[in-house]
Amino acid sequence: MKGKIDNTLPLDAYRALLARQEEAERKAKRRTAPRHEESALQKECVRWFREEYPEHALMLFAVGNGGARSRTEAAIMKGEGVTAGVADLILLEARGGWGALCIEMKIRKSGSKQSDRQKLWQAATERAGNRYAVIRSLPAFQALVRDYLGQPPTWRVKAAKTD
Repeated sequence: MKGKIDNTLPLDAYRALLARQEEAERKAKRRTAPRHEESALQKECVRWFREEYPEHALMLFAVGNGGARSRTEAAIMKGEGVTAGVADLILLEARGGWGALCIEMKIRKSGSKQSDRQKLWQAATERAGNRYAVIRSLPAFQALVRDYLGQPPTWRVKAAKTD
């Protein structure tokens, strides 16, 4: 046939293209995996906590600092008080001399470590009288929470009267 186009790649070129594609996929997986694994760990921990301690369920909450946002949305959130480095979970219960328990989720893989901002926030929150922990597994979270909630209440504040 006259004018037929040969759109096949030489085998070497095809293998090189495939290798580049696989390497790009490996790099993308390395970049995104820790975030999703930490999210999965956090969900598992929160689910366990709310089932195990329903009377304290409302006092454990996540801080929505992560995630991709537009520059405009990030600026709005920063103006509203979002602070880099804040722990992933906060248990707002005063126990054992602490005001609250702040929990940073990290996975076991290498490269999953606190950022400089997280370390700064940890130091500030500990100076303010709060307990801070880095958690890497559900059993570690369970042990931490059982220990923390097993401590006597530090203080109780009377609830404000509402009209």
